Amino acid sequence: MRVPIVPAIALSRLLARVTVTAILVVATVLATPAAWAQGGSRAAIATIRDAETEAMIRAFLDPLLGAAGVDRRLVQLTLVQDRAINAFVTQGNRLVIHTGLIQQADSAGELAGVLAHEVGHVAGGHVARLPEEMRAAMLRTIAAMLIGAGAGVAARSSDVAMGMMLGGQSSAMGELYAFSRNQEQAADQAGMVFLDRLGWSGRGLERLLRRLLDQELLAAARQDPYFRTHPLSRDRLEFVRDQIGRSRFSDVSVPAALETRFAMVRAKLIAFIDAPMVAWRRYQNDNSAAGRYARAIAQFRSGRTDAAIEILDTIIREQPGNPYLLELKGQILFEGGRPLDAIAPLSAAVRLAPGEPLIRIAHARALIERGDQAALRQAVTELRNAVQEDRDSGFAWAQLAVAYGRLGDLPNAELAMAEQAMAEGDTAEARFRAARAERGLPPGPARLRATDLRNVVRRDNLTRDQRRAEEEILRRDRNR
Repeated sequence: MRVPIVPAIALSRLLARVTVTAILVVATVLATPAAWAQGGSRAAIATIRDAETEAMIRAFLDPLLGAAGVDRRLVQLTLVQDRAINAFVTQGNRLVIHTGLIQQADSAGELAGVLAHEVGHVAGGHVARLPEEMRAAMLRTIAAMLIGAGAGVAARSSDVAMGMMLGGQSSAMGELYAFSRNQEQAADQAGMVFLDRLGWSGRGLERLLRRLLDQELLAAARQDPYFRTHPLSRDRLEFVRDQIGRSRFSDVSVPAALETRFAMVRAKLIAFIDAPMVAWRRYQNDNSAAGRYARAIAQFRSGRTDAAIEILDTIIREQPGNPYLLELKGQILFEGGRPLDAIAPLSAAVRLAPGEPLIRIAHARALIERGDQAALRQAVTELRNAVQEDRDSGFAWAQLAVAYGRLGDLPNAELAMAEQAMAEGDTAEARFRAARAERGLPPGPARLRATDLRNVVRRDNLTRDQRRAEEEILRRDRNR
């Protein structure tokens, strides 16, 4: 499991909630501890990439999207490491899920209920409509402020101005709150329909809403973001209860296989995110696969590689076809200082899950450590397959550059570094690396790609800051 730290400013567009209740709540979402440090300064946001967690969420999400008639490829996932319960959809139909939603859910049914609700937002086109409402609310608020300021000057009274400004803002925000409340109710209704089409109970959503409504009297700082970004009301809870009462699937749980996968991922996240001792105490008397999974990870994080492998092997013997167990075994061995031993389990994991780019990347890292020409060429193959599935993985491109560099293929190494820079939004570095690659590559697809990257932003369109960045890169290169 990888936890890249991404600057909050780089995720501002991603996390600028567009299904929230009001402009003020956008600030609330971005002002959670994961996004802001004390005093209002920007902090780092941790986004998690984990093949097993993403596959588990997809196992719930894709059937719901199918029930809604939405193409699964239209919805992208982002996992944010934050213990608070939250999930929301942003522009571009990106579903952002806090790890706390999984860590604190009592059952797979709660996750299914939340995902059904979010699919309701996607299917209803709410995300596409809200920016218009937000802009209108902003204009009404600004207009009220200008009118209030003018009235205050005329009356020579700051109280008059403040009263009119707050009144106008309250009116604008009230309209936006009403719009969002309607969205939430519509998403609940659609989500319950989708759950019914799959034959899954909606009791999970009902339990979560009931638990969150208990936070009404808590101070805002102690409330889960889900409470603040999804307007909750007794009416919503009563509606969900009424729909459950009408459904013939009200007592039908999600499929047992999904419940098992959910339990494994929840244990994994708790063991990786919480302190090892916390996970150990929680699962010390739990001999289920999930309980042993958590204990194995706790041992690994405590530096006890052999003890972790011993526990993990008991689960692998029971589930020999589970690629994620083999992936974790490879990770434990690799990070435990035994990269050559990691190759076999990672190779087996790739065979079981050839479509998982994250597993291919892990396998390639171990092959790079082996270092011989055959292993390096195999690493290049693995990484090229990985970036075909996930072109935005800067880490994969960086590893590909390392593999090419160790093979002595410097032009392709430069091209991979250009792709890495492009994935990470560093246009100046991408153009610089692409130009170097272009000079060394023979005619063909790779050279054409280098040309495309070099020309992705013409120099006359660069901003002053981009020009300075490019000049600094060129200066550093000359001094090497």
